[in-house]
Amino acid sequence: MSSLTAPAALAPRRAWLTDLPVLLVAAVWGASYLAAKGITTAHTVVAVLVLRFAVVLPALVVAGLRQLRALTATQWRGAAVLGLILGGIFLLETYGVVHTSATNAGLIISLTMIFTPLAEAALERTRPPRAFLAAAGLSVLGVVLLTQGAGFTRPSPGDLLILLAALARTVHVLAMSRMKAVRGADALSLTTVQLGSAVLVFALLAAGGTGETPWSVAGGFGAREWAGLLFLSVCCTLFAFFVQMWAVRRTSPSRVSLLLGTEPLWAAAVGIALGGERLGALGLLGGVLVLVGTSWGRRSVG
Repeated sequence: MSSLTAPAALAPRRAWLTDLPVLLVAAVWGASYLAAKGITTAHTVVAVLVLRFAVVLPALVVAGLRQLRALTATQWRGAAVLGLILGGIFLLETYGVVHTSATNAGLIISLTMIFTPLAEAALERTRPPRAFLAAAGLSVLGVVLLTQGAGFTRPSPGDLLILLAALARTVHVLAMSRMKAVRGADALSLTTVQLGSAVLVFALLAAGGTGETPWSVAGGFGAREWAGLLFLSVCCTLFAFFVQMWAVRRTSPSRVSLLLGTEPLWAAAVGIALGGERLGALGLLGGVLVLVGTSWGRRSVG
């Protein structure tokens, strides 16, 4: 877009057209904690991940067959590498959620919005804007207050897994924006290859005897479990990562991660509406701080 053809006054509106889908991704990811806990156990993590990805993959292949054929060998390899990172994120997050509380998971995963700008600044050998650091700190404080209402548990292996997932999310966001191998390829085909690469990893793990088989888990699902799986597949996987790749190319990784940092706020909203959780005064204050910090941070990273 050229400044010669578009008035500067339209820039904020264009920014929101990019930001709103990312905020919607944060909302569905916030809801994913409750959905995943409802259909997953420690013995069915890999099986559920196979089903979650396999449900949407055939439709993606059919819809983007022409674009897939247009990918170069280099682009295929780059997207496959991104898919391996994506697979690691899902394994860490899903095992982590099973082995820790939703409160701890929501708090720890939000650290992605701190890790990303720091990693980006380190790669570029620059100092993050002070306003961004202040905004991110305000958001983290808000997350602490927001999740404190539900109570904390002692650090567990699940907490460590979620922390590693936050680091993996940072690597994924930065890789999407910096990998030369995937530049020039459309978002749909890259999303398809990523999901295909990830589901291959899950299928190999399932074939190796990691937990129950996808077929036995699917056979035991009722209507509620299938509804949860479809929500995780279509909204939290297909839609979410397509939007993330689309947005990171139109703004900065730091901005995308800051918006996704509102995820714990949405998780709390879903918990209140559907899970029967309650927030005290500190929790409500935390929600406000997350929104204020996110809005401030958006303006500081551009």
